[in-house]
Amino acid sequence: MQVSSLNEVKIYSLSAGRSLPEWLSDRKKRALQKKDVDIRRRIELIQDFEMPTVSTKIKVSRDGQYIMAVGTYKPRIRCFDAYQLSQKFERCLDSEVVTFEILSDDYSKIVFLQCGRFVEFHSQHGHYYKTRIPKFGRDFSYHYPSCDLYFVGASSEVYRLNLEQGRFLNSLQTDASESNVCDINPVHFLFAMGTAEGKVECWDPRTRNRVGLLDCALSSVTADTEIEGLPSISALKFDGALNMAVGTSTGQVLLYDLRSSNPLIVKDHHYGLPIKSVQFQRQLDLIVSADSRIIKMWNKDTGKIFTSMEPEYDINDVCLYPNSGMLMTANEAPKMNIYYIPVLGPAPKWCSFLDSLTEELEENPESTVYDDYKFVTRKDLENLGLAHLIGSSLLRAYMHGFFMDIRLYHKAKMMANPFAYEEYRREKIRQKIEETRAQRVQLKKLPKVNKELALKLIEEEGEEQQVARKRKQKNLPSLLKDDRFKVMFENPDFQVDEQSEEFRLLNPLVSKISEKRKRKLKMLEELEAQGQEEEEEPEGKASDAESSESSDDEKGWVEEVRKQRKLLRQEEKVKRQERLKEDQQTLLKPQFFEIKEGEEFRSFKDSAKKQKLMKKTLGDRLKLEEKLGTLNVSDTTVGSKQATFKLKKSEQQRKQQEAEKRHRQERKTLRRPASHLKSKRGRGRPFH
Repeated sequence: MQVSSLNEVKIYSLSAGRSLPEWLSDRKKRALQKKDVDIRRRIELIQDFEMPTVSTKIKVSRDGQYIMAVGTYKPRIRCFDAYQLSQKFERCLDSEVVTFEILSDDYSKIVFLQCGRFVEFHSQHGHYYKTRIPKFGRDFSYHYPSCDLYFVGASSEVYRLNLEQGRFLNSLQTDASESNVCDINPVHFLFAMGTAEGKVECWDPRTRNRVGLLDCALSSVTADTEIEGLPSISALKFDGALNMAVGTSTGQVLLYDLRSSNPLIVKDHHYGLPIKSVQFQRQLDLIVSADSRIIKMWNKDTGKIFTSMEPEYDINDVCLYPNSGMLMTANEAPKMNIYYIPVLGPAPKWCSFLDSLTEELEENPESTVYDDYKFVTRKDLENLGLAHLIGSSLLRAYMHGFFMDIRLYHKAKMMANPFAYEEYRREKIRQKIEETRAQRVQLKKLPKVNKELALKLIEEEGEEQQVARKRKQKNLPSLLKDDRFKVMFENPDFQVDEQSEEFRLLNPLVSKISEKRKRKLKMLEELEAQGQEEEEEPEGKASDAESSESSDDEKGWVEEVRKQRKLLRQEEKVKRQERLKEDQQTLLKPQFFEIKEGEEFRSFKDSAKKQKLMKKTLGDRLKLEEKLGTLNVSDTTVGSKQATFKLKKSEQQRKQQEAEKRHRQERKTLRRPASHLKSKRGRGRPFH
C-alpha cells in the first residue's frame, strides 16, 4: 500500500505492489512473502482484481455487493463479490464491449453494447439474447418508467428498444451528424445526448420532442484555453434535478444549471486530452473528472482543486463506490486500481478494517510515495546532464521541478562527479580530527582576516570583564562570537586598509598602538607554532608602563597628526614625480586623419557648422552667403541672373594676410623722410 498526500488529503493506493501468479503453490507464495518485503506489505483487498491485458469499464451494482468490469483479451466480463472479497464468475464474449449497464440491483440483468453493432443481454445464468442495431453504437441509457433503451452512435438517429414489448420503436431524429454520449436524469427522466459538434440536445421521452439545446463548444472556449479543433462532447452526467456536468474532447469540464444556457463553471484539465468520466461526490459537493492521465477532484461551487491523482497507466474509466471514500479505476494495464480517501467518507462495510489501518498509519507515519524519488529542479538536471529527459516517463513534473527515481539520480551524480565520495570521506575525517582537537588545551586563535582588530576586541573584552566583575554586572556578548559580524573576520573584502589616507587621519596614534599589537601577534604566532600552552608573556605589560604610555599618547596627539599629514604630503609629492617621469618617458605618436576628396580642412569645429548648414534649404543658404559677402547675384542685360562666388580663404592665408597688414602699418610708423640729406658737391641741391 502506498500513501500520497496532495493539499493535505491522504490518498491510499490499495492495489500498489506486485501480484503473485495464480499458478504458484501456497508454499512458494509463503516463501516469496518471507523473502520480498514489498510482497509481504501489499494489501490484496479483492483477490485477483485484474484483467488479462486491459480493463475498459467498471461499475458497481445498486446494492453495493457486486463490482463488474469488462476488458480484453479475450473480451470478457468479471464479476467480483465484495462481501466475499473474491471473484464471483467470469464470462467470455464474442466481441469487445463498448459499454454496459446493470439493469437490476444485483448482477441478474446486464446489457452489453459491443463493437460489432451487437446488443447482448445476460441474465443470472449467463447469455440470454442478442440483437443488432442499424449503426455502430457508442453509448446507451436505460429509461426505467418505459423500459426503453436509448442508443446513440455514428448516426443522426437515436434508436429506441423497448424491453417490455421486445421490439424497436420509432427513433428520434436529431440535428447532429453523430452522437458520443447520453444520460437520463434520475429525477424527471430528461434524456440528454452529447454530439460531435459540441452541442447537448435534451429530449422529453414522454412527447419525444426536443426541449433544449446547449452549445457547449462555444462556452468551453475561454481566454486561457488553447484549442486546435472543434470540441466535441465526450462525457455527460446528471446530478439531481437541475445540475449537469459536460466533458469535452479538448479537456474542459462545464457545469450547467438546466435553467440557464451559460455554464456556472468551466474547469480545464490543461492536458488537452478527452474527458473520460465525470462523477459527482455529494458528501463534500465535489466533482470527480478524469481524462486518460489524471483524476481531479474540485469543488462544484468555487472550482477550487480538492486533490488529484496520477496513476501509472492511462485511465479508461472511473467508478465511485456509493456512500464511501473508495474509488476504482479501469486502466490500460492488467491490474485495476483501488484508492481509499478517508476525507471523502468511511470505508465500505465489507472492508471496514481499512479505517483502523489508516488510523494506525497516520499515528505512525512511515514511507510515502515520494520516499524513493528525488526532487530536482531544471538547473539540477542541466548540471547532471539529464535535461533531455524532460517530458519522458522518467521525470514527473511537480511544482517548479521534477521527481525522478533516487537510483537514477545517484547513478547520474556518480557519473557527473566521480570523486564526490572521496570528498565526502575527507570532510568526515577532517570533522573527526577537529572533534579530537577540541578536547585539548586551546590556545588563542585569531582569525585570518582583521587580526589586529580581533586582538583589540579581545583586549577590550578582557578589560570589560574585569570592570563588570568588580561592579557585579553581566558581561556583554563578544563581537567575535556574534554571527552578524562573523563575515568581517572571514571575508578578505572586509580587511581594514591601514595605509589609506582616511584611516591614517582618523587614527593618528594607530602607529604606536599597532606596533604594540604586532609584537603580541608575533608572540602568539610563535606560541602556536611551538605548541606551547602558556600565554602569560603576551598578556600585557605592567600597569605603570601602560599608564606612562597612555600619558605619552595624550601629549603627542597633535605631533602625531602633524607627522601623519607631513608623511601624506611627501607620499603625494613622490607619486607626482613618478607620474611626471612616466609621462616624459612615453612617446606620443602622431595621429593622421583622412579628408574626403574635394573638401578643405579648416578646423574640427567647422564640421558641426557644416552639418547644421546642410540641413537648411537652398534659399536659406543663398541668403547666408549674400550676408557674408561670398555671393553676389546681379541681373544681366539679357534678363538672366548672374551669380558670382568668392571662395573662402583658408585660416593660414587669412593669418598671413593679417601679419603682412600689421607689418606694413609698422613700417609706415617707422619710416622717416630723407629730404634733409644733401650731397657735399652740390650743396643746396636736393638729394635724389
